[in-house]
Amino acid sequence: MALYVMLENSNQTVVRKFILLGLSSINSLQVVFSLLLFLMYMVTSLGNLLLIIIVKLNPRLQTPMYFFLTNLATIDICYSTTVVPKILASTLSQDRSISFLGCAIQLYFHASLAAAECLILTIMAFDRYNAICKPLQYHMIMDQKLCFRLAVACWAVSFAVPVHLTLYTFGLPFCKSNRIEHFFCEMPPLLNLACADIWFNEILAYIAAIVVVGGTFVLILVSYLFITLTILKIDSTKQKQKAFSTCASHLLVVFLFYVTVLFMHLRPPSSYSPQQDRVVSIFYTVVTPMLNPIIYSVRNKEIKVAIRKTLAVAVCQ
Repeated sequence: MALYVMLENSNQTVVRKFILLGLSSINSLQVVFSLLLFLMYMVTSLGNLLLIIIVKLNPRLQTPMYFFLTNLATIDICYSTTVVPKILASTLSQDRSISFLGCAIQLYFHASLAAAECLILTIMAFDRYNAICKPLQYHMIMDQKLCFRLAVACWAVSFAVPVHLTLYTFGLPFCKSNRIEHFFCEMPPLLNLACADIWFNEILAYIAAIVVVGGTFVLILVSYLFITLTILKIDSTKQKQKAFSTCASHLLVVFLFYVTVLFMHLRPPSSYSPQQDRVVSIFYTVVTPMLNPIIYSVRNKEIKVAIRKTLAVAVCQ
């Protein structure tokens, strides 16, 4: 309620709701799109939930790597949930409106969970760095206390970062229009509606993107540079393959997420394209969270063995 009052007091317009246009211009695709989006959302939710259950039920998977993987799976479920149910409801009911406060809340949680994904992927790279580059000290460095503190820090920082971005965005006067050329409330299309000078908002958004997205991406690349150099020094071909296989899943997830997020948030406003940006945003909001559990399951032998054992126990019972 306090957030709503602050936003209402700072906003100098009569805008009380926004209209999410989404696929409104392509009526023939709305049913197909909704069905596809629903199926992807179900795969995302069930796939990540299954991954969390598998890790929790198998003692062999009670390691730092899988602890952080369950955090990633939780983030992916929440990340898609901030957007997909509203898109489906808007498309199927033809009521594309979202309240001023609802839009602010959606932007805040979407940005928070995107930041959480960046941070947890960085922590996972740090974990792999210690496991491969410092194997003898690994269990002393990545003990239970440190893992818990890193996870808590990840969630705390990610929910703190977007507060000012959200307040300053919704403190703008939206007198151009209340029609958002997007599937959900995201900063680039919202800033495009503002009729005030948005230079401060853009600078704030760039700083957040460079520090959170760009900074974590650089840390991940540096971690994997050291990991690669260490792996190349290993004499055993089998051990090399195992090390590369362990890291390949994480690198693929990092690549899929960061390429689209960096493309969306580190461009000049003049290059904003509603059609292009809608496709990109759906990719990192829906497609990537859906692919993450599949990538980790297919490329991870321990996960596949754990799934088979869990299913075998379930069938026997």
